[in-house]
Amino acid sequence: MNSTAFKRRDGFEGEKIISIPPKVWKDVFSKDPSFFRIYVAQIGYFPRASYHYRERRKGCEDNILIYCLQGKGYFIIGDKKFEVNANQYIMVAATDKYMRYWADAETPWTIYWVHFNGTDMHGFNNFLNINNTKGAVTIPFNAKAIELWKNMYDSLEMGYSTENLCNANFCLYNFIANFLFPERHIDAARDESTDVITLSINYMRANLDKKLTVDDMANQHKLSSSYFSIIFRKATGMPPIDYFINLKMQKACQLLFSDEIRIKTVAGNLGYEDQYYFSRLFKKFMGMSPEQYRSTAKRDAITTA
Repeated sequence: MNSTAFKRRDGFEGEKIISIPPKVWKDVFSKDPSFFRIYVAQIGYFPRASYHYRERRKGCEDNILIYCLQGKGYFIIGDKKFEVNANQYIMVAATDKYMRYWADAETPWTIYWVHFNGTDMHGFNNFLNINNTKGAVTIPFNAKAIELWKNMYDSLEMGYSTENLCNANFCLYNFIANFLFPERHIDAARDESTDVITLSINYMRANLDKKLTVDDMANQHKLSSSYFSIIFRKATGMPPIDYFINLKMQKACQLLFSDEIRIKTVAGNLGYEDQYYFSRLFKKFMGMSPEQYRSTAKRDAITTA
């Protein structure tokens, strides 16, 4: 990323983030240093994190788990570069090596993430074969992990009582296990609602040129619109129409970046007859007009490190 004009560490619309003060854990360990073998240090959710960028010149003392729900991003650790796409996660082991990660300029990632530490992270990572050579891992849609993330976040948002810390950290073990041992969790937890979400997202992707309504999506599965909206939002963190528009905006970014086609044509290809309405919607989701995005994205295109 050559220009720093649009780099952001955080501050994304709809973001959630909690950083637990080190003093909280210091007080806990002073009472019982052995109870929490691993613990949550930070937890966050960044939706459509345009221009998300973080550089850690001396690495990070925490393990970092990032689950990419949409879009994509990049990770550099030492001399290795990894791409992280939708339905992939990356588990980064604590390291003192140079580290940098950022959202893709065209299709910025939506990510759930957790920093966690412990009394013996070296032993923890060795035992579970967590290292920084593996890169991103593809995984089926992990609704159970998202539910566990929400449980952790909700507990910590209520304060740092012993009960809240215990609940969050007990969830942390299960959260990590859902990614390291998906065959033990995702298939067993896969139910009809999970299938509905996956099929609905695929249906959206196949109909980006259409004007779909919640009724259209719900009718595909013979569900009421209200129930469909509830289970979709629970699984993805956003309403169905917002998710559908986000997919359209991602496609618009690809078209604007790769082709010198007119804005009106891009709008038409995505089901918007009114070019000016499309431009207003694009600016709402991306923070700049289609014209600004095209010039900025081409100028600041990410090159292979």
